[in-house]
Amino acid sequence: MEKLEATSELQSRLTALSVSSFPGITSKNWETNPLDRLQSTDLSNNSNHPISNPDMDVRNDTEGSNQPAEEAPGGQQAMGGDVEENSRSGNSQNPGERKVQMPPLKPPSTWTSMAMKELKAKLRLEKDSVVAVYRGDIMTVHVPTVPEGKRVCWEFATDSYDIGFGIYFDWTPVTSRAITVHISESSDDEDEEDELEGPVNTGDVEKGSKSLANSNLGEILPVYRQDSHMAVQGGSHEYPGEGTYLLKFDNSYSLWRNKTLYYRVYYSA
Repeated sequence: MEKLEATSELQSRLTALSVSSFPGITSKNWETNPLDRLQSTDLSNNSNHPISNPDMDVRNDTEGSNQPAEEAPGGQQAMGGDVEENSRSGNSQNPGERKVQMPPLKPPSTWTSMAMKELKAKLRLEKDSVVAVYRGDIMTVHVPTVPEGKRVCWEFATDSYDIGFGIYFDWTPVTSRAITVHISESSDDEDEEDELEGPVNTGDVEKGSKSLANSNLGEILPVYRQDSHMAVQGGSHEYPGEGTYLLKFDNSYSLWRNKTLYYRVYYSA
């Protein structure tokens, strides 16, 4: 009953209102259908049926459907760019990361001989075959491979004291056939220690494996002390390919004593 009375009262009030106060609404429709006026003022219908601005909803739907379509090509392009960059970076990094694997080097053939006097007497007559390797120094003899030979051979002896000896092979292509000798000085302070003789670190090259940093360098015989003052030390090695042999006479461990070295290097077919 209360709802009916409230509805009747509201209808009477709406009827009393002037239709002219609502511009754009004809008096015919609003006078003949007062209930339509009541329904049109119900705000709940506007919330449940948002038809007051249909164009906005259509645009939103359209934009919502088109936006992923516009972003998709961009996203695919970005992913494609990343893949392409990764492939390019992979191609540029892989060659740098992959280290060139050199062929394995066979160990040398070595021997000793007690004919020290004969060897020393013979080498004294040859030029540059008797040298002094000073304390703390390393003498390296560079012997390139030559087509006329298949093996490199060596013999050496010393006076009174031993000396370190090692052989390495440089795979860098040969540019000169000349046999050269290089002397490197020790960087240690010779006055700090009181030891006369110390051990040679096996595998040391140029004091601290500096030559081993060269990726083209392979080890045939690591440096270690040999009793070259008691017997002739000899050996040979078959060419592994084109390159340069590095014969190292190491006196870096000696703080006080120079070493007199008798040596010769030659090729064999």
